[in-house]
Amino acid sequence: MVALARKTLIYEWRRFLPAMLAVGFAGLLQLLQLALVLGIFGSTSLYITGSSADVWVGYPGTQNVGSGRSIDADVESRVLMDPAVQRVEPYIWVDGDWRGRGETGGISVFVSGIDPSPEGLMFSKALPPALRARLAEPDAVVVDRSVLNQLGVDIGQTATINGHQVRVVGISSGLRALGGVNVLCSLDTARELDEDPADIGPTYLVAKLRDPRQANVVAARLRGDTAFGPYTTWSARDFARLSVRYWLFDTGAGAGVLFLAGIVFLVGAVITSQTLIAAVNGSVREYATLNALGVGVAALRRVVLEQAFWVGALGLFGAGLLGIVLMLLARSQDVPVVLTLPAVLACIILVMGLAAVSGLAAMRSLHRADPATLLR
Repeated sequence: MVALARKTLIYEWRRFLPAMLAVGFAGLLQLLQLALVLGIFGSTSLYITGSSADVWVGYPGTQNVGSGRSIDADVESRVLMDPAVQRVEPYIWVDGDWRGRGETGGISVFVSGIDPSPEGLMFSKALPPALRARLAEPDAVVVDRSVLNQLGVDIGQTATINGHQVRVVGISSGLRALGGVNVLCSLDTARELDEDPADIGPTYLVAKLRDPRQANVVAARLRGDTAFGPYTTWSARDFARLSVRYWLFDTGAGAGVLFLAGIVFLVGAVITSQTLIAAVNGSVREYATLNALGVGVAALRRVVLEQAFWVGALGLFGAGLLGIVLMLLARSQDVPVVLTLPAVLACIILVMGLAAVSGLAAMRSLHRADPATLLR
């Protein structure tokens, strides 16, 4: 029966082609959606994943990097007292209003004040050392190349943030932000741009450990010493997950993406099941002949499920090839797309589940495969 399923697909490929295209298109949409979700919402944790800090220290109740509040600078002393800590540095977050030279109007920017030294932890994985060193210049900033037109500036030109003049000394890539524009500068420049008088300390402290594997243990040990004022600690991995979960599940943007993913799966299941049903209906007389020759309905159902499996596999193969091309095109245009192995496996499971659901729906047509239909 398995050989029959494959041979039917080979000789009746035109009949099954619409189902393959439907599965492939649904799989491609799922793949691109997953890549966009991981890329867009993963950018909310760029500050963490793009840095080499193992432990983060911030204000209690912080749900993502952008919602942090200033903490007492004396907390740095508490962190340095832990023997597992190798290095500590402050990180300052400032909400700014960008005014470029062109007619761009006010643009919301997220200013990150970092240590510009070569051993600095913040953005160490995203900022080349030579470009990082330029931030030591007074009022120097670095922006992502994808937002140059939006900001209305180019390298070497000036703009204002919160009324303070800054100069673009470098352009990087991979610094896209969700809901705003990332601007990197030194700690001194960030303090000058901060207009909030309540900010008397850094927004975060980031720590490098002697043994990064002890991040969870050290974070728990540092947490909750009230003698140094209100603060809490996270391992870098936990804080990154917290930021992504906040944007994905606690905001309307994430809920909309998840709802759209469900709609894509539902529409794909309906279209694919209908094309498979049409293919099975077109072979009713052949199935009826097999039934008359003694092949049971259960065996015919296995044939239909086998056909659904191959339809799903071939559609997935085509979707994968086209998806790779589109991913490369997206990255060349600075579109934030990211694919991980778990995401790819999830996409494969979804597509094959879609084919299985469609095959189960198509099996309902086998009740017409009665030998009596051959007499009509």
